[in-house]
Amino acid sequence: MYKYKNNSKIFFLSTILVLFLTSCVVTKKSVYFNDLPLDSAEVVKLAQFNEPTIQSDDILSITIQTVDIDATAAVNQVSTVPAVGASSASTVGNQVIRGFLVDKDGNVAIPMLGNIKLAGLTTYQARQLITENASKFFKEPTVQVRFANFKITVIGEVERPATYTVPNEKITLLDAIGLAGDLTIYGKRENVMLIRDNGDGEKEFIRFNLNSYDTFKSPYFYLQQNDVIYVEPGKGKVAANNAARTQTISIISAIASLAIVALSRL
Repeated sequence: MYKYKNNSKIFFLSTILVLFLTSCVVTKKSVYFNDLPLDSAEVVKLAQFNEPTIQSDDILSITIQTVDIDATAAVNQVSTVPAVGASSASTVGNQVIRGFLVDKDGNVAIPMLGNIKLAGLTTYQARQLITENASKFFKEPTVQVRFANFKITVIGEVERPATYTVPNEKITLLDAIGLAGDLTIYGKRENVMLIRDNGDGEKEFIRFNLNSYDTFKSPYFYLQQNDVIYVEPGKGKVAANNAARTQTISIISAIASLAIVALSRL
């Protein structure tokens, strides 16, 4: 009887130890940037931000303003383009985007101004070019150019997987994850994949380890239009989805517990 009691105690203590160690490992892997020092401030220099350039099939929000608002009313007439995705407010569903479509030749047709080639330019360069053309028709025009369909897709183990259209072209990896409601408890923070379309039928695959603050130093920290973020599920998700396995483990654990209790009373 003494022997069985000792075995019971050893089993109990071993179980507690395993659970404790497992908890520590899981917690460590669930914390972002856990390699940052706790007792001092750390300054990290971010990678350089490169402004995205306009490409075919982009939709641009272009407005031309002068002192006389009615004078530019015809120029600012834009068409609407349906799109599927989510807004920055995480409202998933069909969206209507208002703007000027960049055609396959890289041109934008603006009323009165005609076709202007904007492909390959940043929004700042496009604004300068449109201002130059608009000055032929209007006195001291003010031009604004933004991407109307700058979208990022976040899929995998996040709370709200979707394609998000964002109003700001300077978006980071963490911004995209925040839009998607953060990673779930099953998401592998040490293995987040970025899929980028480099054109000409080429895809680039980059992996991030969100447990390390080296993420901030990556040249891919700033996202580009049409980037896809994929969060891989961890082993916990696989186990959670395997109902039969979970049920079997529960039954075995219950039988083992009953056996230990029975043996301890002999």
